[in-house]
Amino acid sequence: MEWIYLLRWAHIMGATVLLGTGAGIAFFMVMAHRTGDPRVIAHTASIVVLADWVFTASAVIAQPVTGVLLAGAMGWPLTEGWLVISVALYVFTGLFWLPVVWIQHQMRDIARRAVLSGTAMPDRYYKLYRLWFACGFPAFFAVLAIVWLMVSRPIMA
Repeated sequence: MEWIYLLRWAHIMGATVLLGTGAGIAFFMVMAHRTGDPRVIAHTASIVVLADWVFTASAVIAQPVTGVLLAGAMGWPLTEGWLVISVALYVFTGLFWLPVVWIQHQMRDIARRAVLSGTAMPDRYYKLYRLWFACGFPAFFAVLAIVWLMVSRPIMA
C-alpha cells in the first residue's frame, strides 16, 4: 500500500510542478515584457528557459511514467474514459509546449543581441511574444483540465 501512496505523491508533485512552473514562467515573462527593457527581458528569459528545462521537462517525463504505474497499481485500465481524455490533453499540451520552448529560446537570444548592440527590441521579438502568449493559453487550460480529471476521475459512459 505504501507504494501506491508514493506513486500518488510523485504524480501529484509532477502535476504541481507542471502547473506551477507554467504559471510562474508566464507571469515572469509577461512582467519582463511589460518593462520593454531588453536587459530585463534577456535576464528573465534566460531564467525562464532554464526553469523550463530543469522543472517542466523533468515533470513532463515523470508524469506519464508515474501515471501509468499508478493506473496499474490502482487497477484502472488505460482505456478508462478520464484517462484517455487526460492523455489526449497531455499530448495537446505538449504540441503547444514544444513551440513555446523554442520561442522562449528565440526571445532570449533576441533580447541578448539587443542588449549587446544597445538597440531596442526588434519587431521579430514582438511577433514571437504574441505567438508565445497565444500558445500558452490552450496549454495552461489543458493542464488545468488534466488536474481536474485526475482529482475527480469522472465516470464516463
